[in-house]
Amino acid sequence: MNAAHVDAYLRRLGAGHPAAPTAAALRELQLRHLRTVPFENLSVHLDEDIVLEEERLLDKVVGAHRGGFCYELNGAFGALLAALGFEVTLLAARVFGEEGRLGIPYDHLALRVRTADGGDWLTDVGFGALSHFPLAFEERGEQVEPGGTLQIVAAAPGPEPHTGPAPDPHLTGTKRSAGAAGTAEHAKQAGTAEHAKPAGTAKPAEPAEPAEPAGTGDLDVVLDGKPQYRLELRPRVLGDFVAGAWWHSTSPASHFTRSLVCSRLTEDGGRVTLGGRTLTTTGLDGTREVRDMTSDEEVLAVYRDRFGIELASVPAVRNRNPGRSS
Repeated sequence: MNAAHVDAYLRRLGAGHPAAPTAAALRELQLRHLRTVPFENLSVHLDEDIVLEEERLLDKVVGAHRGGFCYELNGAFGALLAALGFEVTLLAARVFGEEGRLGIPYDHLALRVRTADGGDWLTDVGFGALSHFPLAFEERGEQVEPGGTLQIVAAAPGPEPHTGPAPDPHLTGTKRSAGAAGTAEHAKQAGTAEHAKPAGTAKPAEPAEPAEPAGTGDLDVVLDGKPQYRLELRPRVLGDFVAGAWWHSTSPASHFTRSLVCSRLTEDGGRVTLGGRTLTTTGLDGTREVRDMTSDEEVLAVYRDRFGIELASVPAVRNRNPGRSS
């Protein structure tokens, strides 16, 4: 990432150039990212290529003022942090779903970030309603912040929980429950999507199950007593996540192909979410205001005014035969 890209990204966030890659600077950048760059899966339903390459991610997040899902948001943010002098490691995670089931390998991308003042942090701008600020990576006690009470704990040794596609983990309120299938408006969405295979790649094989059990250094990220995802500590590169991104953007079993979501943190610590044609505003205290929109003009205005996304037409879930496999 060159200096012009860095300057443009920082303008996108409304942030100045940090004097040094410190924990305070990281804290500010993460919060600004969550408030400014929405978590969204519109590309899946707009027949847009999802390409996990730095230049393409910057074109989307910075140039086009769009958001993305975890691979795109944390991929782009990690590149920015590295360009600013932070030490960034990409980590793979698997999301907990119903009955403690873990999702596919490379289900989620998170960042481990070391700062010039000796900090070691878990940073995540691509998981919907989780932490507002970086979490101390080596801390095993509770970390209380506006998003809730979080904790990073060693994964229990022994066989892994039953594995299967996890329900939508990227919930849009300020509190989440393990295994919940997203907000009510998302759970009611039906249908699946057309293929949106990452450009320039052959169809990857579906991610294989890892051979080793948990307990080999994996960590569980817990919110309000409920596990959210399991982190592997092995360093990864962005290309490792291509198969996971392909599965999430094409499989009928993926929540991303069955619903539309666009969500970001608000200035007061709540969230604003557009799920299809339903706008949900959630306060930090959990209070919710829900509004259903009937006209395309209303929906496009919300994308523009609440998320900074200019669209020519309203996206719709791209239905496909639910019986087909990817």
